[in-house]
Amino acid sequence: MQRPAILVLNAGSSSLKFALFEARQGGARMASGAVTGISTDTARFNWTVTGNSKGVQRDGAFPDHCTALDAVMSEVISNRLAALPVAVGHRVAHGGPDCDCPEEVTADLLARLRGLVPLAPLHLPANIAGIEAIAALRPDLPQIACFDTAFHNGLPRVAQMTGLPREIETPELRRYGYHGLSYEYIVGALTQDGVNVDKERLIVAHLGNGASLAAIRGGRSIETTMGFSPISGVPMGTRSGDIDPGLILHLLREAAMSPADLGNLLRTRSGLLGLSGESRDMGVLIERHDAAAAEAIRYFCYHVRRHLVALTAPLEGLDRLVFTGGIGANAAPVRELICAGLGYLGVGIDHETNLAGHKTISAAGSRVIVEIRQTDEEQVIADHVARLCVECASGRKEAS
Repeated sequence: MQRPAILVLNAGSSSLKFALFEARQGGARMASGAVTGISTDTARFNWTVTGNSKGVQRDGAFPDHCTALDAVMSEVISNRLAALPVAVGHRVAHGGPDCDCPEEVTADLLARLRGLVPLAPLHLPANIAGIEAIAALRPDLPQIACFDTAFHNGLPRVAQMTGLPREIETPELRRYGYHGLSYEYIVGALTQDGVNVDKERLIVAHLGNGASLAAIRGGRSIETTMGFSPISGVPMGTRSGDIDPGLILHLLREAAMSPADLGNLLRTRSGLLGLSGESRDMGVLIERHDAAAAEAIRYFCYHVRRHLVALTAPLEGLDRLVFTGGIGANAAPVRELICAGLGYLGVGIDHETNLAGHKTISAAGSRVIVEIRQTDEEQVIADHVARLCVECASGRKEAS
């Protein structure tokens, strides 16, 4: 008998990440994996069944997302797991200025997403390709779009504004914030653990190849470090983070850089990679022990600390600090450098528990609780799909 399952997809420009969950709220993860190098000669398909330490990996030809999805459907879901997808959830980078919750994919939503491509030109075309691949292979499956910007949609008006003159202001030209699915997961996990997030002043530091921080009060985002685009905020693996607009104008004028060249510089050649001259991987830089790597790490930690302190202003204090993401949850030296000198805020971490990666790493005298938590954006998407598919099915039943 085939097991009902929810398929979660995160389609990138040359990749298709996936996870399969039991078809219920809080359903367990059944498998996960990715097809990388789509449309290249170095494409690779790897996946792991939950509870099986030995994964499967093979090279292959995957000219497009549809071919990659077909391999996932046949090799993993049907043949290996004998599962039956009943719905699909997509991680979608941008939902526009009015999006505050997941939505069922319809022709109208697809048209809206195509219109939003200028707001997220690197991510939305791939997200749309993932949706279209499902529609081509399994048009019977309901699809739910879960937006990375939705968690921040309720930012106070003053936190949404850009400082540009009103005569060129449009609803689309505003600060959005990203990593919303990760922040949503952390808030949910804290709530499950008995933390009254409605009463706490919380900062979550989602630090990975992409990195941002969010100030959360009453369980809602009130400020975040990323703004109009995911280039902004703290420095990242290959992205610059905040940069003086005057420097951008200088590069356009004096270095004769085109907008395309400048975009490539800010998105793919800056951050840890650009500063170290070798790698965007924080783990690699920590092990290198040379001057360029050390300076890149210091720069990253300095700016994360600076933004962290700034977020305490709209919060009017701080009760809990949570580190998550690939760097935040795994790089003890980075956490220690970020928290160094924050004693005046009541932040102190214990060296030994931090090094050991314990869940709670605050020092005995720390007024602020400091934690490490793994995030799981795919679980958030699966839970939204499980809930919305029941609601959508009920709505269709009532309409008929």
